[in-house]
Amino acid sequence: MQKQILNYRIIIEPEKQGKKTAYNAYCPVLGLADWGSSIDEAVKNIQSLVKFHVECLLKDGLEVPEENTFEELIMSTQVSIKDSSNGFQVAVG
Repeated sequence: MQKQILNYRIIIEPEKQGKKTAYNAYCPVLGLADWGSSIDEAVKNIQSLVKFHVECLLKDGLEVPEENTFEELIMSTQVSIKDSSNGFQVAVG
């Protein structure tokens, strides 16, 4: 029996909901999203969803996507917004 290990990136983002915070979890490669009331709950929920999704792909004989983090570039950009008499001035850099 052959064993294959796949690694998937999970992104957790907080979302304010009134006085509470929920945590959204995403697995971009598989196109999955879930949430939880804590980071731990969000991680547990998305991991369960990933497991279910991969099981369904295998059961249906479909390809299970692999993540290639070696070719990936993650970056951010800063946006500056200044309120002026002529409206807003936006600068990126």
